[in-house]
Amino acid sequence: MEKIVSVLEDPVEDLVRKDSKFKKLELNPDDYVGNAEAVIEILLKHKQLMQRPVLLKDDSAIIGRPKARIVEFLSS
Repeated sequence: MEKIVSVLEDPVEDLVRKDSKFKKLELNPDDYVGNAEAVIEILLKHKQLMQRPVLLKDDSAIIGRPKARIVEFLSS
C-alpha cells in the first residue's frame, strides 16, 4: 500500500471510496485530504473502501477512473 501511495499521480484521498459504506462508518472525507497515513490506515482496516482499479506501471500509479485514463496511462 505504501508503494502505491508514494507513486500515485492522483490525490491520495482519491484512493478512498466515499460510498455508502464510508458514510455508514461515519467517516469524514476531510480527514484523508493529503493524509497518506490516514488513507493507508483506513484501507488496511476496510479494504472494500479502496477505489478501483489502481494501475501500477514503472514508478507511477493512477486510479483508472474514468476508464479512458487506463488506455492513456498504459500507452505512455
